[in-house]
Amino acid sequence: MKVFLSFWAMFCFNYVPTHAQNKPYCQLKGSVYASSTKQGADYWIYEDETEGLADFLIYEEENKLYADEPGVWHFVDSPNLADFIVFFTEERSEADFIVFFIDSNTFAGCK
Repeated sequence: MKVFLSFWAMFCFNYVPTHAQNKPYCQLKGSVYASSTKQGADYWIYEDETEGLADFLIYEEENKLYADEPGVWHFVDSPNLADFIVFFTEERSEADFIVFFIDSNTFAGCK
């Protein structure tokens, strides 16, 4: 019984869920759903207006089949169709990473 209580206490008091769960973002590719709420989002991202301040350069692909390289994303209308879900935050400090949308897929990905 003591073992069970110690594991239960350790789980309850040491488990702190995070939205990103420390997933690496540099390999993100494919279909993405932009959520309007923070709940359920895999990543919270901040879109910067300056390319030099971004961590990750994103190219928005219109065809899902071509979104097969890191940084090439195809936005979908349903979270059920997405490979991952993002929330665009207005606060840079609460973002997991900072993105900038580019016009060419040649330079998409981490800097």
